[in-house]
This record gives sequence, structure tokens and C-alpha cells, in this order.
Amino acid sequence: MSQYDVVIIGSGLGGLESAYILSKEGYKVLVLEKNRQLGGSLQIFVRDKAIFDTGIHYIGGLDEGQNLNQSFKYFDIMDKLHLHKMDMDGFDLISFEGDPTEYKHAQGYDNFVEQLSQQFPKERESLKTYIKHIQEICDYFPLYQLKEDDAPMFGTKYLDVNSRDFIASITSDQKLQNVLAGSNPLYAGDGTKTPIYVHALVVNTYIESSYKCVDGGAQIERLLTKNIRAMGGEIRNYAEVTKIVEKDGVVTHVELKDGEKIEGKHFISNIHPATTMNILDSNKIKKAYTNRVQSLENSSSAFIVDIALKPNTFEYRNSNYYHYKRNDVWSSMHVTGSAWPDGYCVFIPKSSRSDKYADSLTILGYMQYDELKEWQNTFSTIPMHNDSRGQAYEDFKTNRAERLIDEVQKKFPKLRSAIKSYSSSTPLTYRDYIGARDGGLYGIAKDYRDPLKTFISPKTKIPNLFFTGQNLNMHGVLGVTVGAIRTCGEFVGQNYLIKKINNA
Repeated sequence: MSQYDVVIIGSGLGGLESAYILSKEGYKVLVLEKNRQLGGSLQIFVRDKAIFDTGIHYIGGLDEGQNLNQSFKYFDIMDKLHLHKMDMDGFDLISFEGDPTEYKHAQGYDNFVEQLSQQFPKERESLKTYIKHIQEICDYFPLYQLKEDDAPMFGTKYLDVNSRDFIASITSDQKLQNVLAGSNPLYAGDGTKTPIYVHALVVNTYIESSYKCVDGGAQIERLLTKNIRAMGGEIRNYAEVTKIVEKDGVVTHVELKDGEKIEGKHFISNIHPATTMNILDSNKIKKAYTNRVQSLENSSSAFIVDIALKPNTFEYRNSNYYHYKRNDVWSSMHVTGSAWPDGYCVFIPKSSRSDKYADSLTILGYMQYDELKEWQNTFSTIPMHNDSRGQAYEDFKTNRAERLIDEVQKKFPKLRSAIKSYSSSTPLTYRDYIGARDGGLYGIAKDYRDPLKTFISPKTKIPNLFFTGQNLNMHGVLGVTVGAIRTCGEFVGQNYLIKKINNA
């Protein structure tokens, strides 16, 4: 039976970053991944010679001196990434049916105010106030600024404030309220639930700077994997953990699907906490804790259409598009059935093959997990985007894909003639391949009405079992990186680790 200092379950970004940190600190580390591909949402796939991202459509905070740039320097990947900076004056464009204007989210705080002030001339002071508050909220979370801090990760300020209401308190202009919140699919923003700190931490990083990963985000996984192995860490694919075994108050080993047992001194789960509880063989965890974790609501899911484009037919655009049928960006996720889709996002990947033309295009529309009720007890074992759930499921996917394409065609009239082929994925795809419970895009949903309920500590009730990943504090590249720092801080000391990152 193999023994390691740290066994990490899941090779998503949080698992890989944790493996890097602890390998660098001299721990003997093993990462176990159930799928063939490593990286979780960092994965890419290829259709008709076009590259598609499964999760990393763009990244913020990568300019010199910014938080993610500094973290990536520590991980020794920053200078090796192939990046493309997005449009400075409108990296995100927000639009509404019946209104021809594309409202601009610009890079840089002053530029953000300037660009939107041109479109909302009477709202310049409101926009200045908005940016001031966004920065103030982010300053309240020291780990996101890579600042040493002995206080807990979260205090109480801004946790119980609703995003929609907070933005409405800054400006009475309803169109501007919707524009400021228009990129909320980045965090599955729900007007009835989402706290302002979630909105602030996510949008702030993109306003600082916004980049596309040229030829996909899997380069992050490849670089991290190479660096982990160079430091003696081990990573195994096709290694599904089916049991975490506790004895005498500590986890002694994990069991794999093929029966192999792997011993360790410490264990980190980078999979959903509820899934972790399902495979934990222990009577040390109180039923109340398990029930709490199992009952946590997950964020909304999505239906995605990935389009391979005919060569030299669709010009590359250096912005993302968020479009809504109504002047209400906060309730789009709840629309189902014949009224669907209520809006969409379009992400255009940057290819190294051409600066003028795009190879591919991804359309994302919110979709409720319950819309897939008929197939929820089926599990696909075929690689991503080729599900095998019968003809009715295929017909459902085709119908929804065509509806989404019809909507996007209104904005890009040449789209249909440029399509070479397309594939689609549903919340079930996310559930089966990324391990996202209920297909949730961003893990556990945050709720300002009961904020502490949705905070998961990296420590569990078993002293040598820890959590990391997007369910910890926040999702996204930055949120997951902060989560890995928190988790590994339990091993080496959080301020010690922050100092090392800042000195990288």
C-alpha cells in the first residue's frame, strides 16, 4: 500500500495549486483524478480542429503588480502563459433587446468610469461611487489582495448585503443598474440571493485587467502539472476515489474504484463537499454537519453551444457579449421552458492561427438543472459533449441549441453561414465530467440572507481531512487560488505562505 504525506482528491485548479504549494514545501504529494484529462474546468477539447474551453473563457488580475499575476509568478507559470489582452475600452459588452447600444465594461478603474459616463452622461458621480465601493469591498478581504492578516478570512461587513439592492442604492437609473450587473453569469448572480461581495470580488479582477488564454486555458494545467512533477509530486489520472476511510479519528487511506488502497498522513478533497461526505467512511462526522453540507443549494447551471467556424468567415472580436431580452439581468437564470433563453453570453476564443478571424465561438445560456429531470438518473461515460442518453435527450439538446443560435444570429447576422459544426452540453455534462453537483457552474450558491451557512472551512471535523476548490470561499481562477492558499495555510501557516507568494 503506497503512503504519502498528502493525498489530494481531484485535479482541478485548487487541487493542482495545493499540490504545487505543498510539494514546494517538501511534502510528498499525490493527486488523484478520476478522468483521463487533468484540470477540471481548465480542460479544453477539440472539435473540427477548433479548440474550446470548458470553463476558463477569460482571466482577470494578470497585469504586473495585480493579485493573480503575483500568485502565478509564485507558481512559476506567469512568464510561460500565452495570453492576449482584451479590448481596453470594452472587454465586456452588455446589450438589451430593442436597444442598439452596446454598453461597455472597460479595463482600469478610471477608464471604466469614463467609458460608461459617455453612455450615461448624468451618472458620472454614481459611477465613481460604484468603483470606490467595489475597491473598498475588495480591500475588506485581505487574502484577495495577498495581504498578511491574522483575522479570519471573512468578517461580517458586506456578507449580508444584497448585490441588486446595493447597486440600486448607488444609482436610480435602472438601465445603468442592469449594465453594472450585466456580466453576472460570471458568478450566477441571483437578484434574490447574491451578496455584494461576490459581485465585487469577481468584477474587480476583470476591471483591473482582462486576458484570453491563447489556444485555451489548459496551458495552466499543463504548466502546473509539469512543475509539480519536477518537484517530486505525483499525479495520476483514471484514479477514481470511491471511499475515504477513517479509523480512530483520522483518515488512514482512500480506496480507488479498482480496489487499490492509498495511505496518507493528510488528505485534501478538491471535489464538492457533499460528494466528499458521500464517500467518507466514518462515524466521526455528526449527522447534522453532513445534512447541512448535503442540503446546501448549488449555483445555477448552463446550456452551452460550442461552434466550430468555417475558416476566415467570422471576424475575431476582442470582447465578450452579454445580451438580455429584458431590462432585468437578475432573474434571467430562472426562465425555463418556451420562454427560454432569456439571454446569453458569447465568448470568442483567441486562436494562435489568426489575428483577424475566429476558429470557434461559445454561447452560454443559463439552464436550471430541473429542466433535465427526465435524464437525471442517467450517467454518461463517453468523453465530454458526446452524451449517450437516448434520442429524446439528443432532440432536447438540438432544440435548445437552435434556439440559442437563433438569438445570437440577431446580433451576428453572418453567424449561421459561418458555422461548420456545433456540439452542445447541458447541466448533466457539467455534473458528470467536471464533478459539479447539480451541474452548478460555480459550486455552492452564496446567499446574503444566511451568509455563514454557505462558508465552508478548509478544516473538517476530522483533523487530517481538508477541503479546497471553488466551494471554499469563491469560484473562478482567483477565488480558487485564494482557497488553495487558505487550505495550505493550515499546513505551513497562512502569513508565511502569503509572504512567500509576495516575494516570488
